[in-house]
Amino acid sequence: MLVLVDTTIWSLALRRSIRHVNALEGKQIAQFRDLVQDDRVKIIGPIRQELLSGVREPLQFEQIREQLQAFSDEPVVTRDYEEAAQCSNRCRSRGISGSNTDFLICAIAMGRGWQIFTADADFRACVKVLAIQLFPDPA
Repeated sequence: MLVLVDTTIWSLALRRSIRHVNALEGKQIAQFRDLVQDDRVKIIGPIRQELLSGVREPLQFEQIREQLQAFSDEPVVTRDYEEAAQCSNRCRSRGISGSNTDFLICAIAMGRGWQIFTADADFRACVKVLAIQLFPDPA
């Protein structure tokens, strides 16, 4: 199964020094690398933008940008944005918040039958309302 990787995991893998990760984060980086090796990783433009935003050093920005060039953006179409709005409305009506990008990730993953790999707890709450699958499967 393909996996839409959220900014939190990309950031761990590409922006964080391995010396500054805890055991869980180290495991997540290893899982990310396995997914890359298996050619299962997917990305969308808004995640790419989030990842590159806030990088202060031009050299680091270029290094991350070059690493990301190995991954093509999944096309995002009107129905993805409409479904993201519905996801947002359903979650918010149940007291679950998230960003527009989070709900877009949910909509795209649901629509394409992909899992979501994230370290963001907001997605764990969304599972209660939306038919999303997280990676690794907690079951």
